[in-house]
Amino acid sequence: MRLLLNWLLSAIALLIVSYLVPGFHLEGFKAALIAAVVIGLINATLGFLLKLITLPLTLLTLGVFWWVVNAFMLMVASHFLAPEFMVSGFLAAFLGAILLSLVNVVLRKIASEVTN
Repeated sequence: MRLLLNWLLSAIALLIVSYLVPGFHLEGFKAALIAAVVIGLINATLGFLLKLITLPLTLLTLGVFWWVVNAFMLMVASHFLAPEFMVSGFLAAFLGAILLSLVNVVLRKIASEVTN
C-alpha cells in the first residue's frame, strides 16, 4: 500500500512540476505514472552508482551536486519516454529536480499527516 501511495505522490509531483517549470513537459497523468516508475528505476540503478561516485563532490558542495545528478537522471528518463515526458535542456532539468524534491517532501508530509 505504501509503495502505491509513493508512486501516486511521485506522479502528482511530476505533474505539478510540469506546470511550473518551462521546458518540463508531461502528456497527462498516465504519462506521469509511467515517468514516475522509469525515474524510480533509473534512480535505483544508474542514479545510485552516480551518487556513490560523486559522493566527495556532493560533500564538498554540501549536497547541492545531488541536484545535478538528479537533473541528469530526469534527462535520461526523458530520453526513454519522449514525447510523453520531455525535459528540454539542463536548466529545465535542474530546476525540475530542485522543485521535484521540494514538492515530494510537501506531498509526503501531507500524506503522512492524513494517514496517521
